[in-house]
Amino acid sequence: MRQTILVADDDENDRFFVRREFAKLAPPPELKFVPDGEKALAYLKGEGEFSDRINCPAPSVIFLDLKMPRLNGFEVLEWIRRHEPIRRIPVVVLSSSSAQEDIDKAYGLGANAYLVKPADVVEFQKLFRTTGEFFLDHAETPSLPRPA
Repeated sequence: MRQTILVADDDENDRFFVRREFAKLAPPPELKFVPDGEKALAYLKGEGEFSDRINCPAPSVIFLDLKMPRLNGFEVLEWIRRHEPIRRIPVVVLSSSSAQEDIDKAYGLGANAYLVKPADVVEFQKLFRTTGEFFLDHAETPSLPRPA
């Protein structure tokens, strides 16, 4: 079964590179992008434009940028970890911040990994390729309710 990855990131360039790197995986996952924290929560709740769970299935993994409009990544992560069964979905935090306080806060809120976005395009590609391979080819994910 094709896995779905939810990517919550407001940077179009980052989304371009994520899309390109994950397309190289076999089989490529289904990527769902949202540009802000409010849309991320709407997707996870299955509300509004995301209510069709056939086209917007629960993700196997969430890639979550910290610095987004409306709700930031910390707020989204905190919400995720308070709601069953969504709380079991692995969350990989992405940030340009390497500040230890951000790293500690993300792990304190339940992040499964914290990745600092490299400024170098080649390193950015490598980071997503290896992370994608890990979560899609090696890590086992929890079961979640599927659409009827």
